[in-house]
Amino acid sequence: MRTRSRRKPEHRSGFVSIVGRPNVGKSTLLNALCGTKLAIVADKPQTTRTVVQGVLTLEQAQVVFLDSPGIHPAQSKFNRRMMKAVEEALGGRDLLIYVADATKPVGEADAAAVEWLKRGGAPALLALNKIDRVENKTALLPLLQRYQELFAFEEYLPLSALTGEGLEDLKKAILARLPEGPAYFPEDHITDQPERFLASELIREQVLAATRQEVPHATAVTVDEWDEEGGLVRLSVTIHVERPGQKVIVVGTRGARLKEIGARARLQMEGLFGKRFYVTLFVKVNARWRENDQFLNEMDWRSQ
Repeated sequence: MRTRSRRKPEHRSGFVSIVGRPNVGKSTLLNALCGTKLAIVADKPQTTRTVVQGVLTLEQAQVVFLDSPGIHPAQSKFNRRMMKAVEEALGGRDLLIYVADATKPVGEADAAAVEWLKRGGAPALLALNKIDRVENKTALLPLLQRYQELFAFEEYLPLSALTGEGLEDLKKAILARLPEGPAYFPEDHITDQPERFLASELIREQVLAATRQEVPHATAVTVDEWDEEGGLVRLSVTIHVERPGQKVIVVGTRGARLKEIGARARLQMEGLFGKRFYVTLFVKVNARWRENDQFLNEMDWRSQ
């Protein structure tokens, strides 16, 4: 008696860009989907400044996620570079995930941001994030209806990237739309970001957490030296600000805030890299760095 052979499931793979307005939880979603911290998070707009790659490898699929800066009006050269990164993240993708904030009404800025999806030309899912902050879930219905009027999303998925609620539904929706294809990266590959860049971002995350007002937007971080020997990494890092008053805020009274930033960042690095770190921080006034092409090129590891 002949037995019917079962067809082996085809392997799926593809590139999926995560887009949306600032501070809607795109980076938190990337970290949750990949199961590890690849992008820094903060309660400040424009925390993500470049495209961050995260790779999820499963038995029958590999998803290459690309987190992008928040869609916003660009004033400075630096902000225009961020919007260029968004434009590049939209092009040639297999799927787009548009992340929206479930706690806020849909305004003109949201409608303008959704228009960017049409530039990509790829199918898109709506991830209505932060539902853990919404007590009355019926309040989500008018939001979903409004987004449906703005764009023909493939699916509308309420979720919380923070708690994981709805995350499995999003993963299923993504995998169902990926084309058949081989894995693009080895099984142990999770990101293309160099360690130096990741370290600078972890330090910037702590600056964002420790400061308020205009300081977060005026801050950049560069790793000047990375010396590794015997399992110990010695870092020399400069935190750039635009005005002397901002330097005073970052340093804090008798250097207390700067020490706290360094200590917290060191713990994050040791947890992520599995190495011991010794971090030396300096703060430098670098007026108008956001308009300085040479400095911006030096910061952007992708262009080097």
